[in-house]
Amino acid sequence: MKKRLVWILSAAIALTPIVPTAALASNETVATSTSGQTQAMSAAEKAALLTEQYGTTSVQYALIDNGKITVTGQTGLNDREGKIPLTPETMYGIGSTSKMFTTVAVMKLVDEGKINLDTPVVEYLTDFTMADERYKQITPRMLLNHSSGLQGSSLGNAFLFNDNDTYAHDNLLEQLSTQSLKADPGAYSVYCNDGFTLAEILVERVSGMNFTAFLQKHIIEPLDLEHTKTTQDELEASQFPGLYYPTYQKQLPNETVNVIGTGGIYSTAEDLVQFAQIFMRQGEDILSDSSVLAMEQEEFKKGIWPEEADNIIDYGLGWDSVRLFPFSDYKIKGLSKGGDTILYHASLVVLPEQNMAAAVLSSGGSSSTNELLAHELLLQALKEKGAIKDIKPEKSFGTPVKADMPNDITKYSGYYGSTGQQIKITIQDGELTLSVPLVPEYPEQKFVYTSDGSFVNQEGTSKVSIVSDHGRTYLWSREYATVPGLGQLAISQYAVEKLESQPLSKETEDIWAKREGKAYYAVNEKYSSLVYMINPTLKISRNKELPDYLGDKKITGPNTAVSQHQVPGTGSRDSAEYRFYTQEGIEYFESAGSLYVSEDNVVPLYNGKQSKVTVQTDGYSKWYSIPQEIAGKKMIVSMPEQGSYAVYDKNGTCVNYTVISGNNEVVLPENGTIVFAGNAGSTFNISLE
Repeated sequence: MKKRLVWILSAAIALTPIVPTAALASNETVATSTSGQTQAMSAAEKAALLTEQYGTTSVQYALIDNGKITVTGQTGLNDREGKIPLTPETMYGIGSTSKMFTTVAVMKLVDEGKINLDTPVVEYLTDFTMADERYKQITPRMLLNHSSGLQGSSLGNAFLFNDNDTYAHDNLLEQLSTQSLKADPGAYSVYCNDGFTLAEILVERVSGMNFTAFLQKHIIEPLDLEHTKTTQDELEASQFPGLYYPTYQKQLPNETVNVIGTGGIYSTAEDLVQFAQIFMRQGEDILSDSSVLAMEQEEFKKGIWPEEADNIIDYGLGWDSVRLFPFSDYKIKGLSKGGDTILYHASLVVLPEQNMAAAVLSSGGSSSTNELLAHELLLQALKEKGAIKDIKPEKSFGTPVKADMPNDITKYSGYYGSTGQQIKITIQDGELTLSVPLVPEYPEQKFVYTSDGSFVNQEGTSKVSIVSDHGRTYLWSREYATVPGLGQLAISQYAVEKLESQPLSKETEDIWAKREGKAYYAVNEKYSSLVYMINPTLKISRNKELPDYLGDKKITGPNTAVSQHQVPGTGSRDSAEYRFYTQEGIEYFESAGSLYVSEDNVVPLYNGKQSKVTVQTDGYSKWYSIPQEIAGKKMIVSMPEQGSYAVYDKNGTCVNYTVISGNNEVVLPENGTIVFAGNAGSTFNISLE
């Protein structure tokens, strides 16, 4: 996950293109009427913006109106040779949009009287336990509205290349058994992946069926979703689009996300809009009207949440938003669910009262830009059919007019945090300044105090306020993020919470000081993991002005650091605690089941012509540094059947990962590192030339 201020959406969506767009497959559109043809032409032009300007490799889209698909198309890069066209049947990973299938599955069992949304989960899953007695209060409703209090994402070995290993699903209950909650169940809604994997397990236990089989029987087959599958189905490489990554020039193997209820479904844009008919009460009686309506309710209001404002995140059951901007400006009810894996991105937007939906799927890019395209498809269709008169102009807060600022507001200066974020807020002379001390290249942002008590940036696109809610101090951020040619998203959220600081004991400080600047390397990811392609290394770095915090996590002892903020929406997502421990003289660091070893255990690779590396009985990956005397030499490795190795340069960029390159030879970079991963007992025979 890239480090960025969570409310600066424009930084998240104005991405550098991942691959060149010269070798584009043909764009295909289907229309059923003259107005449909107009819509299709507009859709094709907008989709081309995604691939040509906004970092999307390929995109597929569809719009359904009163049961009829009126617009469908695809564009972008598939294979580099341009020989294999993208089609409406090309299947994309839909990431967290899978959560809508999970929610429908739970609600199906609610309709059958087998699940009550407000009965504790422990009554259905008797082996579900946690190291926190409050877990007994968690209900199925809390899993679906993100208010369970679970720490977030136990996703070790969940993202693999061409590998549907069910480890992440099978071990979730064990992972949760050692975790505490980050809040009282129901206290506030904050995005939580583990809640939906737990809901997947709930469906399996209550129904007595495998989750994939349940989806097939109760959703996929009744709706004739012929191109919707899970990672547990039989899959062919030709069914998927070409996948690419900025640091690797060749096409990648398919990405499998092995927590199906959280993000492991593949589909097409046409299948997704057919699925969306459930929420228009046209879904072959998949759900009762009462269950569909229950999913649309404003669940986000049940806990800590900002005052109502234009927004794209206001949780229902499963839904990211049940009062979606910009449709809220037209007094049209909009529902949305986005999804981002590492390589796939998706957006589903439904207008239930209009009997309309749009889906946009992509490789590369982001769910945010996909959602903007979905908005454009729907707005254009609404205008064509006369449901709206005109598409409203983009909004802003206007150029700020500086007002006299009360002196007592300066007391809110200090450090604020959310998951992965630590920012400094300075309030003085009628201005609020945001900076990121641990990322000095990140530009300061300045906001002017205005007469309504908020601070507005000079462009008028962003407004922030300091607010207190439930005894906590938050920076409330509202932003209109415009993407040229694609429209505007609105975000209203508590972005960060004020961090309270206190000195560490001498014993604790001495131990953390020894870790300062050290790197820790992932050791329990499977040999097929995408983690090895991206960045399997974490580095300990504290802010000297806030030494009792490791990023947003409060250091609570010599070997623990815990996020204590409670930021709803997305601010406190994935806030698993850090635990350090020493075993046989080696220090490890564990978080949500992911395990890392200290750089102290990374030794130089043997510099002789022949050597051997064997994965020990613990199955942990083995890391080596590249000594100066062998840098520049060619390393040739005789590989085990179930194993891989990856080589990184001095900047941590992967220069060869055998799972994606198929190449067991590499020239060793200066000051680089190597990881060997495989099943216990796997042996790698190494030759240097």
